[in-house]
Amino acid sequence: MNKLTEYLYTAAAAEYLGVAQNTIRKWAGLGDIPMHRNPANGYRLFKRADLDKFLKRVARPAKTPK
Repeated sequence: MNKLTEYLYTAAAAEYLGVAQNTIRKWAGLGDIPMHRNPANGYRLFKRADLDKFLKRVARPAKTPK
């Protein structure tokens, strides 16, 4: 496992993506976002780089008004 500083806990990952914590848990359960576990306590961890990849994958260009 990499340095734990490269990871965010569920609450921080939810804030980073602008969604609820349950949404992060759901996406992780579905495999949409890779999830890791803290080896010391088993908490969910999300790698910042994985969250950025997820954002790029689901990003949609904004519609420009005519």
